[in-house]
Amino acid sequence: MRRRDFLVVLGSAAMLPLSVRAQQSVMPIVGCLAAPAEETYTQNVAAVRQGLKELGFVEGQNVGLEFRWADGRYDRLPALAADLVRRRVNVIITMGGGPPIRAARSATSTIPLVFHLGADPVDLGLVASLNRPGGNITGVTLMTNSLEPKRLELLHKMVPRAKLIGVLVNPANQSNAVQLRMLQELTRDAPMKLVAFNASTAEQLDAGFGSMVENQIDALTVLSDVFFTSNSSQIAMLSERHRIPTIAHSREFAAAGGLMSYGTNLADAYRFTGIYAGRILKGESPAELPVIEPTRFDFLINLRAARNLNITVPPILLATADEVID
Repeated sequence: MRRRDFLVVLGSAAMLPLSVRAQQSVMPIVGCLAAPAEETYTQNVAAVRQGLKELGFVEGQNVGLEFRWADGRYDRLPALAADLVRRRVNVIITMGGGPPIRAARSATSTIPLVFHLGADPVDLGLVASLNRPGGNITGVTLMTNSLEPKRLELLHKMVPRAKLIGVLVNPANQSNAVQLRMLQELTRDAPMKLVAFNASTAEQLDAGFGSMVENQIDALTVLSDVFFTSNSSQIAMLSERHRIPTIAHSREFAAAGGLMSYGTNLADAYRFTGIYAGRILKGESPAELPVIEPTRFDFLINLRAARNLNITVPPILLATADEVID
């Protein structure tokens, strides 16, 4: 190109509006570090995109998304987090509870992190306080620890005769240990007795339900965990096969044929993570973005499962259910 032509091109670029020149700059990237398998989180990913869109960010137009899926293997998360850091993403959203946010936190102290977490982030030492997190971390807490007693209460109302209650625990999830201790303390002087069963693989789920039958478990509560969410269909099938009335935290469980589910509206919570990522891309600091506590909860009852278990659903539960599946 001749010098005169080059100067004309350079001058024309300088005369472009600032907004146009900004669009020509490098597109920001949102990294998503996820504990579960991709196919189990389609709706949640759509909610993240919706949240970003509400802040004016549309994938492929003015923002890019980079996903890293651990497929339920928590041991893969540190390497996946390090990969996103090397990619120099502008913000990282973690999906699937405590393990991915811990991996991301270990990988970077500078890239803003937006978590989706079941436990109290203050108790876990992730943030200084809910109102002013400090550091490079903020996000959404579902406070699932506080919901475990409610699930146990609903299970007792559905199956009042139940005295021996199984608790399905993922030993790879530190939050599950906290949830289990809370339930044990809650039922210390109650007539019901809790028995914990560990499972962190599909094979262990099969074996765990076999042990429940041997121990003559009357009913089962499934603790909040991304592995259990990803395997909702298997847990629902095993619950039906072994005729164990079961409640879980995710609506996927009831939708897959399980008896009941009670928990935070995950789509709404993940939309907030997209909104926070968008606000950070616009220049806000995660240190000053308060941790969000969702207020929408879903209670689902599957009537077909109830009939298969010869359970008559109490009218009070039907009246309070957000959705009844038949």
